[in-house]
Amino acid sequence: MESKRQIGPDNGGVYGLGMIGALIYYISTAGSFWMGAFGVLKAILWPGFLVYETMKSLGM
Repeated sequence: MESKRQIGPDNGGVYGLGMIGALIYYISTAGSFWMGAFGVLKAILWPGFLVYETMKSLGM
């Protein structure tokens, strides 16, 4: 049985670089430990925020 191969580019690297950049930004601007911890969570979830705001601005 032949396995299916993914066709097309792998965007994991782009997501990883975006997450690292967001992580650096949120931690460097945090005023306390808990804001830094919240920044880690936001860095992981930033693509969801981006898609939500884009859909909202497009009226979808």
